[in-house]
Amino acid sequence: MKNTFLAFALLLFISSISSCVVLSPKKYKALLGTKDSLYTAFNEGLIKIENLEKEVNKLKKDTTLMAEELRDLQKNNNEMDASYKKLKNNASSEITKLSGDLAAREKRLKEVEEVLRKRDEATNALKEKLQQALLGFTKSGLTVEIKNGKVYVSLTDKLLFPSGSIIIDEKGKQALTQLANVLKQQPEINIAVEGHTDNQKINNLGQIKDNWDLSVLRATSVVRYLTENGKVESVRMTATGKGEFQPLGTNANADGRSKNRRIEIVLSPKLDELYNLIK
Repeated sequence: MKNTFLAFALLLFISSISSCVVLSPKKYKALLGTKDSLYTAFNEGLIKIENLEKEVNKLKKDTTLMAEELRDLQKNNNEMDASYKKLKNNASSEITKLSGDLAAREKRLKEVEEVLRKRDEATNALKEKLQQALLGFTKSGLTVEIKNGKVYVSLTDKLLFPSGSIIIDEKGKQALTQLANVLKQQPEINIAVEGHTDNQKINNLGQIKDNWDLSVLRATSVVRYLTENGKVESVRMTATGKGEFQPLGTNANADGRSKNRRIEIVLSPKLDELYNLIK
């Protein structure tokens, strides 16, 4: 702007001189040339100034837009920073919570393992006691074994009953009495008595219609003797008949059928403590 003002003043000065001073044609022509150059420079200067002003305005506009974008970016950055801090705090809380849950589960797992260990120890001890108490009947078809954490006392029908009968004979009563003496010392043990038969059809047994009837009635006879004569608590006892449908051997020969005709007394520890832990 300062240069433009000086150029404009110079033009006015030359104009005033040309109007007041009498010059030679040569000098006058030179002055006119200088005047034309100054006018041209003046116009070019105006154009440059106009262009510069446009660029300045554009830069101001761009600067304003960039300032707005910067504010938006700062706002987004602040929001993201706040979200990150919140997520970090939440994650820390969740990790703390999960760590507590994991510790509690590990504790319960150890408790369950301890209960199972005690159960296995009790089961093995019970098996030993029963084997010692019933040692004299092993040659008559009595076996004691552990399956799936339970003690199975298996007595063949010839040890307990006359053929086709549901009345326990004297040798069977002796074995059940010995068994009852051990069971009374184990109040934490549940007792299930299962009757099993072979697949031979029942003939001429009065009201006993089939192998289902025979298996159930024999199991009931054993339960009745253990509770009434052996004084084992009735609440611990169940009686079921399996009929011919869980054989130990083949029914195609006498030896196999003899194995299938049996009473199985299944002894399982009460697992209330374990169930409570699992819950």
